[in-house]
Amino acid sequence: MNPMPPMTPAPAAAMSDVAIVVTLVLLLLAPLAIAGLALINTGLGRSRSAAQAMLGNLFLGAVAAVVFAIAGAGFAGLPGNWAVVLQAYGKTWSILGLGGFFLHGLGSATPQAQLGLLFEILAVVMAVLVPWGSGADRWRLAAGGASAVVLAGFVFPLAAHWIWGGGWLAALGTNFSLGAGFLDGGGAATVHALGGLSALVLVWIAGPRRGKFPREGLSTAIPGHNAVYVQFGCLLALVGWLAWNAAGAILWLHAPLTALPGTAINTLLSAAGALVATFTVTRARFGKPDASLCANGWMAGLVASCAYAGLATPAESLFAGAAAGIFTPLLVEGLELALSIDDPSGAVTVHGAAGLWGLLAAGFFAPQPGQMLAQLVGVAALLGVIFPLVYLLFALLNRVVAFRVDPDGERMGMDLHELGGGAYPEFVIHRDESYR
Repeated sequence: MNPMPPMTPAPAAAMSDVAIVVTLVLLLLAPLAIAGLALINTGLGRSRSAAQAMLGNLFLGAVAAVVFAIAGAGFAGLPGNWAVVLQAYGKTWSILGLGGFFLHGLGSATPQAQLGLLFEILAVVMAVLVPWGSGADRWRLAAGGASAVVLAGFVFPLAAHWIWGGGWLAALGTNFSLGAGFLDGGGAATVHALGGLSALVLVWIAGPRRGKFPREGLSTAIPGHNAVYVQFGCLLALVGWLAWNAAGAILWLHAPLTALPGTAINTLLSAAGALVATFTVTRARFGKPDASLCANGWMAGLVASCAYAGLATPAESLFAGAAAGIFTPLLVEGLELALSIDDPSGAVTVHGAAGLWGLLAAGFFAPQPGQMLAQLVGVAALLGVIFPLVYLLFALLNRVVAFRVDPDGERMGMDLHELGGGAYPEFVIHRDESYR
């Protein structure tokens, strides 16, 4: 490996002034997706941890933005900066960015590069919030902030460089004629698969909430404390997702402005198809539709659309979303009953599994020959490199900053233990009968 200026595919044509303005407006709307996810994370936890959950969404997001600006953006790589490259098979493979730390050189970058950086900052904030919901009611704020440092400072930038920064996955098309290289217009890999895999690592390390599995083979239902937060979060997320996928299509898929209505339609149809499918599955299994699982299905459809909204037809998006809606409640139930995975927000399925499914679906839908193989290589890199890396870093981090709160803190609730006050002081919050 040698540090040298990165070898990137041929640059896209410079963005017009109109495209720059449209992309900026879309990115200003995209944080609504983050706000929706924050409400969902909070609503699916217990009432006695609601204030800590919402503060955690703000705190982790702020830490991620600061750390990414200081170091992560340099590893992700700004165009024209140096990179660590590997020479193999007569080809040059860019592995990691080297330059642009503390956002040095941003002022001289093109508007397109600056918009790409803004997209990445929003993306890393979203990525660190995904596992926060899985750690509800037991994950300490300090540990959550430390995990945000690790994810935003190195893991997310590594994946972002591979996919968006001219790295080796993006170069699969140039080097091996595998379609257009690995495609991820809206962050199905860099945000959601990464976030979902991080959530899986977290629940393995932190363990389930006390009382969740009182006897081996059995599971106690611990419903979220506010279904209205969750459902409203889904509606809020839709607005942000429409903007998010449209901005990603312009920046990473180099789509013309005329393609944006189709991207928005595909995003909506994917979410709608997923919700209808989850509604049908839960009603068939339980006799009545399940509100939280339906919300998970809706979000799974949005997550999956990040990969293919700018590539697929409306019919294909509806089909892929419905498939995500079918497997979401089944996988959530399977992970809980078969593997004792306590995931209050369902992030392992909603973001991890749905993100990976969307990436594979994009390979089916893309018109370029060899695109499916490029997507498979990218998925393999996520599972074979990023996943073990996150596990290693989180396991080491847990030895320095313990992830899980002590039993007394979990009993009294994260609000009182970490903040000294509850989210709903005017109401009497009863102790969960399932607690042991």
